[in-house]
Amino acid sequence: MAAAVSELLIGWCLFGLALLAILIFCWVYVRKYQSRRESEVISTITAIFALAVALISSALLPVDIFLVSYMKNQNGTFKDWADANVSRQIEDTVLYGYYTLYSIILFCVFLWIPFVYFYYEEKEEDDGNTCSQVKTAFRYTLGFITICAVLLLIGAFVPLNIPNKKNSTEWEKVKLLFEEFGSSHGLTALSFSISSLTVIGMLAAITYTAYGMSALPLNLIKGTTSAAYERLENTEDIEEVEQHLLRLKSKCRDGRPLSSRDRQALQQLEGRLRTLRRRGRHLESIEKSWWMKFCEAIRPLKIVWGVFFIIVALLFTVSLFLSNLDKALHSAGFDSGFIILGTNLTNPLNMLLPVLQTVFPLDYILITTIVMYFIFTSMAGIRNMGIWFFWIRLYKIRRGKTRPQALLFLCMILLLIVLHTSYMIYSLAPQYVMYGSQKYLVQSNKTVGGQPRNVTYVSKDCDADAPEDQCIVTRTYLFLHKFWFFSAAYYFGNWAFIAVFLIGLIVSCCKGKKSVIEGEVDDDDSDMSDDELSAYYH
Repeated sequence: MAAAVSELLIGWCLFGLALLAILIFCWVYVRKYQSRRESEVISTITAIFALAVALISSALLPVDIFLVSYMKNQNGTFKDWADANVSRQIEDTVLYGYYTLYSIILFCVFLWIPFVYFYYEEKEEDDGNTCSQVKTAFRYTLGFITICAVLLLIGAFVPLNIPNKKNSTEWEKVKLLFEEFGSSHGLTALSFSISSLTVIGMLAAITYTAYGMSALPLNLIKGTTSAAYERLENTEDIEEVEQHLLRLKSKCRDGRPLSSRDRQALQQLEGRLRTLRRRGRHLESIEKSWWMKFCEAIRPLKIVWGVFFIIVALLFTVSLFLSNLDKALHSAGFDSGFIILGTNLTNPLNMLLPVLQTVFPLDYILITTIVMYFIFTSMAGIRNMGIWFFWIRLYKIRRGKTRPQALLFLCMILLLIVLHTSYMIYSLAPQYVMYGSQKYLVQSNKTVGGQPRNVTYVSKDCDADAPEDQCIVTRTYLFLHKFWFFSAAYYFGNWAFIAVFLIGLIVSCCKGKKSVIEGEVDDDDSDMSDDELSAYYH
């Protein structure tokens, strides 16, 4: 008992250190990208808090898997302290942890982030009365609150009719678990709202995470163009534009006015010349910076990381494909949300996790690494693509020059993607997410001459055939499959994720090297933005 308490204390200490590390990372990440000229205290705090909530929520899955596995020994027996009451308390604690964080996510997505966003939108349009700005922002936020209320009402009264599959004892056991899990209408309402947001997170993951999984490693492998070479090209472009300007201006030396077409061309060339000169100043600043010298020194390490990330991305894609194929061939069908009670087609990740289970805590480190990999590839995808609404580009994510509204959008998208991450992990390793490393005892009768001689017990990995009192299902699994129609949407979303990843991989392979100041200089930037980037690199 003392050993168990000490291990739990160590676990809580590690959790506290992880929480501190998350807060430090969020502060550094937001400060890295936010605009120095347009930074606001409220938007900065909101972005840091929302990003921290997203990262902390992602840690729930490995914690849930660890706790259900920690209650049992490797031989399949429960530990001395893990009686029925203790097991139920641990399950309830995990469940309440989920609902607490998910309630905070609802608060951020439907109230806090929209209010702060609309407040700064109004502040840009009207620098006058603060009270008027607050009222207008709250009026727009009421629309989000109404949507949240509608989702909660639908979730409270939606029928949890899980189709009854006859002659399937495994299905009946899972159905009973769902019914027990959904006995509270209040929790069901919250679950429905979170599942609705998870579907939006699935769309964001298809758009950003799938592309980031291909773009991030290939950008690391290919690297960027030389700053000196870009400066030379930029100087040639400046000379060419200046010559065009001289030819245009020579037309009006005798006092004749320029035609409307020539005036328009003159304005365009003058704007391009300003951009090229600004670009030249940035290239000169970066070429002399210590950061560029450091990046050149670790170039071999970047290539190694890029190769590693592309291997991991291909491993995930193959595992996801095999898992989805398994559901297509062996699941209970569309009406059950393509739930599969076991693994018929194994995949690389499902093969790797049982091997790592033998050495604590390698399997939990792998799961945590996968979760963080999805988050960082999502960040890379958003950073490369920017924030879009269908075909309209709303914001760019740029170092030291990102507007407060763009940071709020970024954090909201990451919150939604993190909600979908748990289902992605389940799709990659369904059996492990459902039971962790639990085992249970199976009676084995040895016979001699057709007569039973002795009875022995052997341990077996938990699956759908295990007795209900021998294997504890993670709260994550029950939460993910509470509504079968959402599970069906996730299934088709996985196919779309695979398709977008492959398309992104082809596009990333065909694209050349990125500029060393990719996305840092735009035509609509002011000259004041030069100081921001120079301050960042120096």
